[in-house]
Amino acid sequence: MFAARVTSSAGHGFGRLALTWGTLELGHGAGGVSLVLACEAIPQLLLVLAGGIISDRFRRNRVLVGADLLSACTWAGLAACFMAGAAPLSLVCGLAVLVGVGTALFSPAVEGIVADLVEGETRQVANALLRQAAATGLIIGLALSGVVVAAVGPGWAAALNGVALLVSAGLLARLGLQAHTHGRSSPLAELRVGWREFAARQWLWVIALQGAVVIAVISAFNGVIGPLYMSQGHGGPRAWGLVAGCEALGTLVGGRIAAHWYPLRPIMAAVLLIAPLGVPMLLLAAGSAWPVLACAMLVAGVCQTTFATFWATTVQNSVPNEVLSRVRSWDLLGALTLAPLGLLVAGPVAATAGTEPTAAGGGLLILTAAALALLSPQVRTLRRPSTN
Repeated sequence: MFAARVTSSAGHGFGRLALTWGTLELGHGAGGVSLVLACEAIPQLLLVLAGGIISDRFRRNRVLVGADLLSACTWAGLAACFMAGAAPLSLVCGLAVLVGVGTALFSPAVEGIVADLVEGETRQVANALLRQAAATGLIIGLALSGVVVAAVGPGWAAALNGVALLVSAGLLARLGLQAHTHGRSSPLAELRVGWREFAARQWLWVIALQGAVVIAVISAFNGVIGPLYMSQGHGGPRAWGLVAGCEALGTLVGGRIAAHWYPLRPIMAAVLLIAPLGVPMLLLAAGSAWPVLACAMLVAGVCQTTFATFWATTVQNSVPNEVLSRVRSWDLLGALTLAPLGLLVAGPVAATAGTEPTAAGGGLLILTAAALALLSPQVRTLRRPSTN
């Protein structure tokens, strides 16, 4: 599992730059980038509940294998488009939709598979290790992707993502997980069970609502605003690859911290870690050079992984395993609600108002979302389960 996460995350690092810069090099502009990234995000929003049902019904590693194979084929198509140097925006958008479908299947399953593999207090260490694995791969991918895109073009970066996903699928297929044995009912009934478990926990849906704002802003910043700013004479794809690589390095450090830090109130600690995610945007708004942005992204990466580890572990320890993927799919649905809108408007707004004012607005939104989440009593008071 560790090796699979390293490999697929390295591919994701290549794909992240390939999709943005490939769309720009095809001549579709900032608006085209926004549309392509929104097309990737919308299926994640629409199909994540179905992904949760599938992940609770079948062996989760098989769901992950299927998602990786679908994504690998799609990235091969994107590589062909970018290498050809000419492709209609509609084709790129259609392939981006398929990438989103693969992610919608992958996300609920990967969140639930830790509960299949380990139990109790060791889950926090397992979550931290898997996030370190993802960070390691992402560092490799992002560090090399800027060089690859600048040297031979985004098509080759997209192709490398496809190869990495094929390797990941082969590794995941070797996991020996047992099939889930709980009784099955209709998909709607299973969704209702997941919703009841989700809605019964105030802290869960409050963080999902906070995530809707935070993920929308971060997606717009990483996918549109940051690359657009760098393309305006601030360092280009190589500099942005280094900035994004520093964020990934931070997530590696954050995984190390999260493996050893057990706060008494993990959800409150997680929310406090959200505020620093807005700092890189405020620094970009101030016209900071890319090395300054890289340092801020390093800190943001530390906070992201520590937040994600506390969050995932608390959910896994609080929700029954047989409904875990469905509950996580409801969580992801809430968290992803605004992501397509953020991606759609980021390009046009940045083109009209400028990248710096757009980034400033995003940073302030993140700070506001973090402050509002702390108004929830359960967020402030939920304690880590006591263990022997």
